[in-house]
Amino acid sequence: MTMFRYMLPIALLLAAGGAAQTAPPGPVPPAPAPVIVPVQGITARIVARYPHDRTAFTQGLVWHDDALFESTGQPGVSDVRRVRLNDGKVLARSRLPGQQFGEGMTVAGGRLVSLTWTDGVAHRWDPKTLRRVGSARYAGEGWGLANDGASLILSDGTPVLRFLDPVTFAERRRVTVTANGRPVRDLNELEMIDGKLWGNVWHKDYIVRIDPATGAVDALVDLSPLRAELGDLDPEAVLNGIAWDAAGKRLFVTGKWWPMLFEIALE
Repeated sequence: MTMFRYMLPIALLLAAGGAAQTAPPGPVPPAPAPVIVPVQGITARIVARYPHDRTAFTQGLVWHDDALFESTGQPGVSDVRRVRLNDGKVLARSRLPGQQFGEGMTVAGGRLVSLTWTDGVAHRWDPKTLRRVGSARYAGEGWGLANDGASLILSDGTPVLRFLDPVTFAERRRVTVTANGRPVRDLNELEMIDGKLWGNVWHKDYIVRIDPATGAVDALVDLSPLRAELGDLDPEAVLNGIAWDAAGKRLFVTGKWWPMLFEIALE
């Protein structure tokens, strides 16, 4: 086991703030005043390292039924796959239709649910066979996807998170993500862990913890040492991928085109 600790300078988070991009479609209720809470820097420890397919443009990462599942992007080669943790071998995969660009993924109703970037369609997959078993439509872009047990939580590049019915994808509510009162955009891969929402921020080497009730960021973890350990990478080979093994209390992270997947512990 490698002991490796680091802390994030809180000021780094402000680089993610700024005006929202194009607002998500649909009527927008009056936004409540941002909830301002202290942002805590959390230490991380590398527990283990595992091989990862360096051709995988990772968009979603899920631990389900003692197995690791991954969704990947890029037109014409996007897929969902079941991966063996110990050696990174792809055990099974299914391609997305046509030129669809795969995005985030979660589990709902015993099915894998994966997004597409600009096609506005979410696919449902049987996790045992990876056969496509249904779809749903949503407006706007799809980036990250998580499940809080009642709703699906969708990010779309803006600071707004949409909470959707897991069957119909009808919008139930939305929150604006803020840190120190400032909006945080470019939230990418999402994962629910013990009632809090964790998210990658595109092109940033840290993950943030979000209160799903208010949208307030209350903690973040600097993972730049992981990327530094991997050496010279493509500029688009950014941190992206968070999977939580609730039964084993294990947290996995990786990135697009990364040759390694890390198990880390947050302290």
